[in-house]
Amino acid sequence: MTKKYDVVVIGSGPAGYVAAIRCAQLGFSVACVEKWRTKENKSVYGGTCLNVGCIPSKALLDTTHKFAEAQNSFDAHGIKVTKMDIDVPSMMSRKGAVVSQLTQGIKGLFATNKVDGVVGSAKITGVNTVLVTDHDGNKQSLETKNIIIATGSQPINIPPAPIDHETIVDSTGALEFEKIPKRLGVIGAGVIGLELGSVWARLGSEVTVLEALDEFLPPVDRQIAKEAAKIFSKQGLDIKLGSQVKGHKFSKGAKKQITLEYSDKEGKQKKAFDKVIVAVGRKPVTEGLFDDSLGIKICDRGFIEVNDHCQTKVPNIFAVGDVVRGPMLAHKGSDEGVMVAERLADKKTQVNYALVPSVIYTHPEIAWVGQNEEELKAEGIEYNVGSFPFAASGRALAANDSEGLVKIVSQKATDRILGCQIIGPSAADLLQQIVIAMEFSASAEDIGLTMFSHPALSEAVHEAALAANGHAIHIGNKKRR
Repeated sequence: MTKKYDVVVIGSGPAGYVAAIRCAQLGFSVACVEKWRTKENKSVYGGTCLNVGCIPSKALLDTTHKFAEAQNSFDAHGIKVTKMDIDVPSMMSRKGAVVSQLTQGIKGLFATNKVDGVVGSAKITGVNTVLVTDHDGNKQSLETKNIIIATGSQPINIPPAPIDHETIVDSTGALEFEKIPKRLGVIGAGVIGLELGSVWARLGSEVTVLEALDEFLPPVDRQIAKEAAKIFSKQGLDIKLGSQVKGHKFSKGAKKQITLEYSDKEGKQKKAFDKVIVAVGRKPVTEGLFDDSLGIKICDRGFIEVNDHCQTKVPNIFAVGDVVRGPMLAHKGSDEGVMVAERLADKKTQVNYALVPSVIYTHPEIAWVGQNEEELKAEGIEYNVGSFPFAASGRALAANDSEGLVKIVSQKATDRILGCQIIGPSAADLLQQIVIAMEFSASAEDIGLTMFSHPALSEAVHEAALAANGHAIHIGNKKRR
């Protein structure tokens, strides 16, 4: 029997489940198809982000930060701690509990909003038909007026270090280590590599990060990236830029170890590890999702081609999240899901792609939005820049967490804020103040004239905005650019 819906959403990650719920809130009949299964063979919602991405990684980052802080920083507060230890199984159990709570939460939201959750793999067989095959091979057909593709992404595998899920793992495997590796190799110094490398470095792993590019964190403002490299080095991350992995060899014997072969500016190199994490990026999941005859176009990088409103060449089929252009970020996918849902209801909602915030959840966090100095210089835009170090923040000093800075760039002619970059405590939360300000085209002066509570970390944002116009109170003002 064919079930009929107004909207069928394929994928229940942050883009998919949000799209499904918003469609239901707008009065549409909705089904959301999800094929994800846990290692215990249970069907769950939430996709990569909730199950093996954003949420579990942040759970481990928070646990290990507390451990490292107690181990290395409590003395500054006069707190004496002896016989520190970490229970890895308990840490993993807590991570699992957090994930379970959130995935079950989506199940509850589906029930509340009358979204039908459908378990299985989906294939678009016609412009109005989705065929779902469950894990036992049973098939059912869903007839629908509209289709939203939200199938997400998966880790990229590389030939020089193919994933074996034991010694060489991807980001998923790195969240499941049963014990702390003595020597850990990380291939890729991007967001995922730095976050996962930080987790295990805090617990005592000797972490080496091999990055093929000669530049560290290319999307990030150069001053912020330089500060980050200095801090990560102090934390024990050995980041080797310009290092291209060429191959690997496993050692003989009962204890499986791996030697990575790579080249850098000095020639061929080798380094042995107990575990290796491959974190070189992710690719869209679209294989077997639809037939080419449908007219849905895919670019040479594997992304589904869509217009500014996430509509494919087929008018009633949309794609959102990691399968389309733009950064692979959960919040970007969620906003796209809401936009599509509301446009189906004849609303004129749009996503402001110029204001997608990015965050690396290391400690200190790194967060940025809009344009940075290098981009403005390349475009020939005249700008002012204001910065403020957390070392001059009373609240940061009181917390013994004063590394990093806030940086704001504004247009010279109008003072309109063009971008903000932060490395420091609570950078993600502090950045959001500027994202909101930029959404309303605020000027640096607007932020400077706004009253901020004292003492608070957010005062660093206030002072950086003041500094953009040479009015900072708590630091010496540099000549405006």
